[in-house]
Amino acid sequence: MNLIEMVKAAGVVGAGGAGFPTHVKLNTNVEYFIVNAAECEPLIETDKYLCRTFADRIIRTIPQIAEAIGASKKVIALKGAYEKEIAALKVAIREQNSDVEIFELGYFYPAGDEQTLIQQVTGRCVPERGLPSDVGCVVDNVGTVLNIADALEGKAVTEKYLSVVGEVEHPIQLRVPIGTPVLECVKAAHPTVSDFALIMGGPMMGKQLTEQAVMEQAVVTKTTGNILVLPKDHYLFRKASLPMETVRKQTKSACLQCKMCTELCPRYLIGHQIHPNLMMRGLWLEPTITDNEEYLRMYGEAANCCSCGVCEMFACPMGLSPRKVNDYFKAEFRKRGIQVPKNPEAHAREFVQERKTPTNRLVARLNLSQYYGKHPKTCEELTVDTVFIPFSQHIGRPAVAVKQAGETVAKGELIAAAAEGLSANIHSSVDGVIEEITDKGARITCRKE
Repeated sequence: MNLIEMVKAAGVVGAGGAGFPTHVKLNTNVEYFIVNAAECEPLIETDKYLCRTFADRIIRTIPQIAEAIGASKKVIALKGAYEKEIAALKVAIREQNSDVEIFELGYFYPAGDEQTLIQQVTGRCVPERGLPSDVGCVVDNVGTVLNIADALEGKAVTEKYLSVVGEVEHPIQLRVPIGTPVLECVKAAHPTVSDFALIMGGPMMGKQLTEQAVMEQAVVTKTTGNILVLPKDHYLFRKASLPMETVRKQTKSACLQCKMCTELCPRYLIGHQIHPNLMMRGLWLEPTITDNEEYLRMYGEAANCCSCGVCEMFACPMGLSPRKVNDYFKAEFRKRGIQVPKNPEAHAREFVQERKTPTNRLVARLNLSQYYGKHPKTCEELTVDTVFIPFSQHIGRPAVAVKQAGETVAKGELIAAAAEGLSANIHSSVDGVIEEITDKGARITCRKE
């Protein structure tokens, strides 16, 4: 098998984002292969740990991936403030006489956003709602690179490194089987409040889990990189729970049209047509517009929003919610069947370097300063009695079960095969017995030694 076939067989998907099947992403020919180790959001520790711990393996694998996609330029991008991580990577590059380059990013949010990263590294701008390959690039998270390294040795994706941070005794780094209950990870970090809620990922774009039943059902997947533990009454949860009608009233009465949401928008800065202030100004008219062409003319730019949250969590002096407004319009486009045209050309605005969002100031705005700057000292391995492995851990169609309840499986054994089209293989993360299997996933009881 070639590299792409081995990656597909191992079930590798994007480890740091939405889980795009990696074998599909690598089926191209480009100039740049960029490894994203920038840890887009504050308080996440996983990429840094991987760079410090597995620098040799990362640098050894990058040229293999680059060769498979024809990339002549090989770059690993991370924040310049990551001194220990950069030092480890430089040692690996020197010892291997590698031509991999290190690109040091500023300490800003969202430095790890794929399109922002490409603009910073190459000077090229991905078109609106386009792909990195449109400008000759492939970007993979550093965790994905390590999963590809395993795939080249015939190992499937069965484990996940993740950090647990926030309202805990000490931030921790964990290595866990995929399917591990999220609350088991939280328990290992010893939360310091009893009435907590969780954010899976970072504080800006992570998925919020606020109901106890939902937290109890949540499990670690191939894309889980961080669990943020916060008091249930934290500002971030209160902000996210605002109903759309409240947002509509706030916008009508309080939006100053200062344009800060637009001026600091990362997509606007790389040349996309998006003006959140105009979406805010026109929101009050929205219920009266029934003609789809008029609706598109008024609100079509909202389709270019990447939902990073800079507009509402940092830029807006009134604490309004442009991101929620843009997300509302995107949902309405789908309901109305409106296809928003894409501008195939994008050119960074001349002030792209000057209008970045400083991470430390963002953390203060989010009321997270008390958790900032605390790092795990070691990585712990967590074992559990039971895992539930979802068959949909990736963009595309869920995998299709190939096992039945009652069967004994080994760690790394295929339990669900990639469906027709965009999909990914799913493997058992433990040695054990399948207690239950449905089209949603498999519950496996671990076999004791």
